[in-house]
Amino acid sequence: MVLVRRMDEEATSLQRQGELGLWASLRGQEAAQVGSGRALGPDDMAFPSYREHGVAWCRGVDPAAVLAIFRGVNLGGWDPATHGFALYSIVVGSQTLHATGYAMGMAWDRSAGAAIAYFGDGASSEGDVNEAFGWASVYRAPLVFFCQNNQWAISEPTRRQTRTEIFHRAAGFGFPSVRVDGNDVLACLAVSRWALATARAGRGPVLVEAVTYRMGAHTTADDPTRYRSPVELEAWSRRDPLDRMRAHLAACGLLGEERDRHLALEADAFAHELRNRCTAMLDPDPTSLFDHVQVTENGLVAQQRSAFAATLDPSDGGTDDRPDRQDRLGTRDGLGTREGLARGMGSE
Repeated sequence: MVLVRRMDEEATSLQRQGELGLWASLRGQEAAQVGSGRALGPDDMAFPSYREHGVAWCRGVDPAAVLAIFRGVNLGGWDPATHGFALYSIVVGSQTLHATGYAMGMAWDRSAGAAIAYFGDGASSEGDVNEAFGWASVYRAPLVFFCQNNQWAISEPTRRQTRTEIFHRAAGFGFPSVRVDGNDVLACLAVSRWALATARAGRGPVLVEAVTYRMGAHTTADDPTRYRSPVELEAWSRRDPLDRMRAHLAACGLLGEERDRHLALEADAFAHELRNRCTAMLDPDPTSLFDHVQVTENGLVAQQRSAFAATLDPSDGGTDDRPDRQDRLGTRDGLGTREGLARGMGSE
């Protein structure tokens, strides 16, 4: 949890310095993500939105590959099959349908695993999520719907999204649900283990609502001071998941000042290396856009690649001869040519 938060802090700084086009912070949600992520087994498959950096860490995804997406140098820098972790989904709520279809396939293939779909309280208002609930229930798909209720869908509070608690919705679709303290990593681990075991046993889907809080902005393109009060933020800050875990370990005699200091040094070293790897990333060859459209490229995609390549200047491509940072950014808010990514990030 400490390392994941440090990654988040470094990524936020990189964005403010123009090295990332955007960043979606997970600060405050580390317990929900690491707890559920550690419950996943080798045969399970996770479907994230775009904030599940902690789950990515638990599934062995290179943190630099996550940053590369927000730097705009790839469309997803890891193999989902290798890590049991799908690529980030920018379209709000769509990953729940992907997860449902995948889970149905797992059932038909008699896989030993289950799928888990991560989404936020805001995404629960999307039609895709409710369609996924219906399909998963009717087909008894081995799937855990993991809702991180972080209280805010961009600038709209949860109370304006629903007239009932999110976990109660599962009853209307005919499957069980549970609400858990999303700032308690051990509780999230236990509940996720139970939910995944239920799904793997062929008893159909489960909805988990992890009640947590987004301590930072929705993304770095957002200003949360415009819609939420400092009193609310202060109240939730006292429930910080890292502080709670640190206090618990200290009370159990498992974490002293020396170990805590070494952990902080380890996190700083990790962040320094991550920063260097991020800033050293080259702009990609423009034709790499076509590389993973299909496993085996068909004739139509090959023609499109060739036609696109013919429009390029010979100097285009991933080289060290990039314009300097200010030229590449070119706008006052530091988004530059990557501003489209910011516009594409909707509510959770």
